[in-house]
Order: sequence, then structure tokens, then C-alpha cells
Amino acid sequence: MARTPVHDRILRLLSAPPAEPDLSAGYLDLLGPGAAPAPTVAQRVMRSTFLPQIYERLWRPVGFNLAKGWPFGPDTAAEQALARDWLGLGRPGDAGRPAATVLDVACGPGNVTRALAAGVAGDGLVVGLDAAPAMLDRAVTDTAGTTGGGAIGYVRGDAVELPFGDATFDAVCCFGALYLFDEPWTALESMLRVLRPGGRIVILTSRRPVLPVGRLGAEAFGRVAGLTVFGDREVTGFLREHGLTDVRQRRFPLMQLAGARRP
Repeated sequence: MARTPVHDRILRLLSAPPAEPDLSAGYLDLLGPGAAPAPTVAQRVMRSTFLPQIYERLWRPVGFNLAKGWPFGPDTAAEQALARDWLGLGRPGDAGRPAATVLDVACGPGNVTRALAAGVAGDGLVVGLDAAPAMLDRAVTDTAGTTGGGAIGYVRGDAVELPFGDATFDAVCCFGALYLFDEPWTALESMLRVLRPGGRIVILTSRRPVLPVGRLGAEAFGRVAGLTVFGDREVTGFLREHGLTDVRQRRFPLMQLAGARRP
């Protein structure tokens, strides 16, 4: 694929831009063919070629909505509207949308990336990053021709050690992925590193049930699948300990939404 202005903008955000960037698949590939295999069951599922085909229409709306307490919790559209609001972005179609630079960590097939771009002005930029080629192939295909928001580009890279320079993004989002990482706290530190002063971060991740039976079941499932199940105070406590302000949280039966602002 030919190099585009969006690719150039993304390359300028990197801490160490490659001399000859690989854009052959339509996204910037910083991992190449020698990337380490996914070590856990959950990570192998996320990197499969089958999951991207059902992710947006079946896997995510059914699985996530049940975990958020459907029919009482927010559906996908409401969840994405919350993300735009907590990140300080605008509503789709509004004239006052900010020209923000936004990072969507572990973007999968780009459904959240596109929803965030709808809240950004036309000269803004939303970057989706993932390690799974099949997910990014679907993201590039589904994003082609998208209009009505900021520019969108994708990067294949390490979500734990983000390849971007310090303080490069106005907003950082990570929806439905932190619990998959081998080193979730290192990943969160990396997200805070690339966040500009005054920038906002939003995380949608797992939540450990309060009831003992539910807690034990969630922890046992997490160990088998290779997932981290977070307590109610772990993510928000981490954000506060790292100096973030305006910390907020919404709790659902098996998930939680946490957000904060970097001073």
C-alpha cells in the first residue's frame, strides 16, 4: 500500500521511526514476522483469523453486554458515547469537536477506533494499535472510506511497550484488553507515559465480583484462560498513585470503566 499523509503523521509520533516503514498491509507494521506467539488461551483466541469475522457483530456485543449486565448496563453505542465523553471528545457531527490526537490500545478490528474518530475534528488523528495481523486486516478493510470524523490509521505494535514518544497523545483508550496482557500494570504505565499533560485516559476492563462465590469463580476462570480479573479499587488506585486526577469509575457485574486526567 502506498504511503499516505496519515502514515506520515503516525511516523512522527514514534519514539524511533523505522528507516523503511512496512506499510504493505495498509497499516504500519512494527513487529514483523518474527513476533512472539501468543502465550495464553485468551491471547491465542484474540489473534486468530476467525475471531475478527464475528467480533463486531457477535463476540463483542453479546459477550461485553452480558458482562455489563444487559439489559440494564450500557449497550455498545452507549459505551462508546461514554468513552468519547470521558476522553473530552465531541459528539458525532458536532461542530465543536476537538482536533485531538487519540490512541486506541489493543484496537482489534477498529470498532472503538472508528467510534472515537467520530468525536474528533477532521484535522484530528486517531491511531489504533494491535498485535494481531488478522484484527488489523479487518480494521483497515472496515475503516476504508470512513468519513465524518478525524483521520484514522493503524499500527501493529506492542501494547505493553508502546512505540510512541512521551506525551504524544491528548487521549488514550483501552477497551476490553487490559486483562489480556501479561503485564497489565506495565502496559498502564506505558499508556500514561504517552499521555500529554491535561490528557485523559479511559479503560474498560474486567471486574472481580464482590460475592465470594462469584469472586472465586472469576479468579479460577482467569487463571485457566490467562486473564487478569481486577478488583474494584485496583485500576482506579493505580491511576491515583500515579498522580492522575478526576478519577472516575462505573462498575458493572463483570466489567468496570475507569477514567482519569493527567495534570
